[in-house]
Amino acid sequence: MIALAALSLAIWIYLLAGHGRFWQAGPFLPAAQHGPMPPVTVVVPARNEAESVTRCLRSLLAQDYPGQMRVVLVDDQSTDGTGGLACMIRDPRLAVRRGAAHPPGWSGKLWALQQGIDHAGHAPLLLFTDADIEHAPGHLSCLVAKLEADRLDMVSEMVALHCQTAAERALVPPFVFFFALLYPFDWVNDPGNPVAAAAGGTVLIRSEALARVGGLAAMRGALIDDVTLAGRVKQGGRIWLGHSRLATSLRPYETAGDVWRMVARCAYVQLGYSPWLLAGTVAGMAVVWLVPVGCALFAGGPAQLLGVLGWGAMTASYIPTIRRFNLPLGWAVTLPGAAMVYAAATLGSAADHYRGRGVVWKQRAYHG
Repeated sequence: MIALAALSLAIWIYLLAGHGRFWQAGPFLPAAQHGPMPPVTVVVPARNEAESVTRCLRSLLAQDYPGQMRVVLVDDQSTDGTGGLACMIRDPRLAVRRGAAHPPGWSGKLWALQQGIDHAGHAPLLLFTDADIEHAPGHLSCLVAKLEADRLDMVSEMVALHCQTAAERALVPPFVFFFALLYPFDWVNDPGNPVAAAAGGTVLIRSEALARVGGLAAMRGALIDDVTLAGRVKQGGRIWLGHSRLATSLRPYETAGDVWRMVARCAYVQLGYSPWLLAGTVAGMAVVWLVPVGCALFAGGPAQLLGVLGWGAMTASYIPTIRRFNLPLGWAVTLPGAAMVYAAATLGSAADHYRGRGVVWKQRAYHG
C-alpha cells in the first residue's frame, strides 16, 4: 500500500510541476485593439437546436466587428423547426441553407460545415461555432485580433459550459479539468510541442490553413473533429487554445445521464478502440484518483500521510477550475468521485462499441 501511495503522490507532483500547467485558470483572450479587420464568414452547423438557435444567431449578428462579417447556418436535417426559426431572423448578413444528407464516410457535423463553406465561397477567415453557443458582442473581434497579432493559423476556445444543476456542478467542471489534463493548453500553444487540440464550439481558422491540410474532406470521417483538425493544422502552422469569457454554452445537462452520454459517445474513440489502452487508462485512473483517497481514509502510518498529501495535491489542482465556475471551494473534494464516473463512462463507451452500437449523437450512429 505504501508503494502505491508513493507512486500516486509522485504522479501528482509531476502533474503539478511538469504537465504544462494544465490546472491554471487561463489562458484567456486579451482585449481586442479596434481597427480594420479582415472579412469573416461564420459557419453554424445546426441539427435540432430549436431551443438555442435564435439566441445564437442574434448574438452573432450583434457582434461589434470592425470588418465584413456574414453568417451561414446549415440546417442539418433538423426535425424540430430549427431552420424555420433561423429563417425568421431578417438580416442580409444571414444565409440559411437546408443541408443535404451526409454522404457515406462523412460525419454529420463535418458535412454540414463543408456545405456552409461551399455556400460562403472565398473568405480569408472562417469561424466554426455551434448553434447552442451565445457570443458576447466583442467575441469575434477578440478572436480575430489574437489570430492576427500572433500570426496564428487557428484560434479556439473552450466556451463557458452550463453549470446550474447539481449534476452539472458535480460533472461539468471535471469535464473541463480532464480535457486540460489530457491536452495542456500551454503545450497546445507551444509551437515546439506536438500536443494539439481545439474545442469545437469556437474555432477560427484561416482558409489558407484549412486548404493546406486538405480541407475538411481530408478528415471527413473524424468523430473527434476538433482535435483532429488542430493536429493537422499544427503540423505546419501555429494554433492557440484558451478558455472563453465571451462565449457561453446554452446546452443544459440536467441529469448525470446527460453528461454520461456526452462523455461515452467519444471516450473509446479517443483510445483508438484499443482494449489495452482502455485497461491501462482505467488502471491509471484508479492509481491517480482512488489510491490517495483510500489511503487517506483507511490506511495508517506513512501510507496515510502519503494519501493525504496526494489528495491535497489533487484538490489544490482543481481549485482554479472550481473558481472559474463560481462554485464553493468545497466542490473541490468531489473530484475523485467525478473521475470514477468518467472512468465508468469510458467503460460504457467501450461496451457500446463491442455491442455494435457505435457512437450515437444527434440521433445518428457512427461505427468505428
